[in-house]
Amino acid sequence: MSAKAIMVLGTTSGAGKSWLTTALCRWYADRGLRVAPFKAQNMSNNARVVPGLDGRMGEIGSAQYFQALAARVTPDVRMNPVLLKPEKDTASQVVVMGEVRADLHAVPWRERSARLWPHAQQALHSLMADHDLVLIEGAGSPAEINLHSSDYVNMRTALEAQAACLLVTDIDRGGAFAHLYGTHQLLPAHERALIRGFVLNRFRGDATLLAPGPEQLQALTGVPTVAVLPMWRGHGLPEEDGVFDDRPSGPQAPPDVSSPILRVAIVAYPRISNLDEFQPLRSAPHVRLNWARSPREIEGADWVILPGSKYTLSDLAWLREQGLDQAITAHAQAGGAVLGICGGMQMLGHHVADPEGIEASSTPMAAGLGLLDVHTQFNAHKLLRQTDARFAADGLCTGPWQALAGVSASGYEIHHGRTHATSQAARAVLHDGHGQCLGWQQGSVMGLYLHGLFEAEGPLHALLGGHVTSLDRVMSGLAEHVDRHFEPGALMNLLKAPL
Repeated sequence: MSAKAIMVLGTTSGAGKSWLTTALCRWYADRGLRVAPFKAQNMSNNARVVPGLDGRMGEIGSAQYFQALAARVTPDVRMNPVLLKPEKDTASQVVVMGEVRADLHAVPWRERSARLWPHAQQALHSLMADHDLVLIEGAGSPAEINLHSSDYVNMRTALEAQAACLLVTDIDRGGAFAHLYGTHQLLPAHERALIRGFVLNRFRGDATLLAPGPEQLQALTGVPTVAVLPMWRGHGLPEEDGVFDDRPSGPQAPPDVSSPILRVAIVAYPRISNLDEFQPLRSAPHVRLNWARSPREIEGADWVILPGSKYTLSDLAWLREQGLDQAITAHAQAGGAVLGICGGMQMLGHHVADPEGIEASSTPMAAGLGLLDVHTQFNAHKLLRQTDARFAADGLCTGPWQALAGVSASGYEIHHGRTHATSQAARAVLHDGHGQCLGWQQGSVMGLYLHGLFEAEGPLHALLGGHVTSLDRVMSGLAEHVDRHFEPGALMNLLKAPL
């Protein structure tokens, strides 16, 4: 392994590891280094389709996908060799090197780690052989002493790469110095030796008031505080590792009378997936985005969106239990815009069938909302592909979706379902380059298999108009942020051997 390695660890989940790793990928890439991201194991239902093994496509966590874009390299399955996709509170689908491994689904946690580490180890070595620097993201906390012996995502990876480690904490939660000190002290001495700097994230107020805390912490641990990062809610990067932030976003009232607010309600069912693709809506001016779990929360919405689901039949049942099926139907019947994406699109049809038990549901078929004349049946083969598509230009896109007519869109597909129209009322409005239908519209209701609609500039500008900050500019903004707030020379010093 010829590359250097830097690792971002956290005192807790949600401390800021993912966005900081993304920022550092761009910062070091801007300095001419060949950079690759890595996370040995991620747990998220936010996944992206990337090149995999033997010419096949695979899937990795979205956080590593965005980190690769920040590093200006092509994402591939080595960057997240193990992905756990929660299906229920006690079970996850296991994806290894981009491919589902059904044989590992029921393996106990500690035994599973022993079987997964060799895959992560090999992927790490491969990346370090091909790059100058590997930016590694940890998971949760490295100091979970009950799990330490089987945790290969944090310090085992750090030791394997001999990584210079940063330990980041969320100071906005309180107890930041105790979190840093406690995490440091619970690690064995040979692991503590890898920690080169503490990072205080999401600080609000006057940084001079932190003294003498950082100095006392360094006296106790020998580790300096190398950055105090101010609170920055609107940086534009999707939520880290699928962390679900359900606070409404966007303006309450229009900034000016010529630009009315577009009110968007996204149905937030329990197994929501790929929610990161809606970050551009959260960041767009004049969009008020709300996550809906009850009929009341979609009242007054202009658009209602049914997003992807890791467990479509279960989420469809939940949707009915909440009474959201009636509220969505009433919204559509009144001419309100409804958009379903992947699993959400399947729910809009008449039936969803699972004869092979792909979702291990107790029912092999469930009635959908009946807003699209389509039928879906699950297939054991999961379709994974990056897709270029175009909306129909012959008047088939109408009503609230008329602006999409003739617009090209690039995105990805990741689904077991195969969907077919059952009548001509469901108009085929989106096709890939081979003429395969990926989307239908009926009245004001549209359903698509294509993820990433709002990340493609064409559809985003057609639907929302105006200027929306590009993802590439978001990445550069993150790098500029850390450049301003890290101690001078601290980031370059991480590339050097410790004194």
